[in-house]
Amino acid sequence: MNHATPHVGAPTRTFTQLLSSTRRGARLARLLAVTELRRWGAPQDLTERAELVVAELAANAVLHGRAPGRCFRLTLVLDPAAGRLRIEVSDARGDLSPQIATGAAEPDLLRTGGRGLTLVTALADHWDCVPYPPSGKTVRAVLSAPAGEARACRAWAHGAGDTGAGAARHPAGGAPGFLWQHA
Repeated sequence: MNHATPHVGAPTRTFTQLLSSTRRGARLARLLAVTELRRWGAPQDLTERAELVVAELAANAVLHGRAPGRCFRLTLVLDPAAGRLRIEVSDARGDLSPQIATGAAEPDLLRTGGRGLTLVTALADHWDCVPYPPSGKTVRAVLSAPAGEARACRAWAHGAGDTGAGAARHPAGGAPGFLWQHA
């Protein structure tokens, strides 16, 4: 007797890591994210954009969300079937909320900070900030693979895709980009 097997969606991939609230921890967050996404076979464009978003969010968690003796948490959730990646960075400072720096009448083009969320906004489909109990916050960003790469991601999820091992690295520095304000 033959029964139609229901189409089972590709498994969602999840990665979570606690990291020290130091510059080294922020750098490690970026490196771990790229390594994990490549291991999962995520599309190259998605991996490159995620690298920059993780670098910005982790740098800001270290610079603005640091509390003595507390770490920050990096979480990646890849849904290959949808071609979508959610990046979450949680820190201990829920009293500080990230906001996009608004341009003054005469912007300071030599300023070294204050552009991070603008970059995250440009690279992600959307981002937000939610409470992280008991006293922290989580900044979340969602990135989608371009249509062609999303199809490749779905194909990989069903066992036919590339491993992503040859993905090019994108230099991601860590100039802080959040403007923080007390809630």
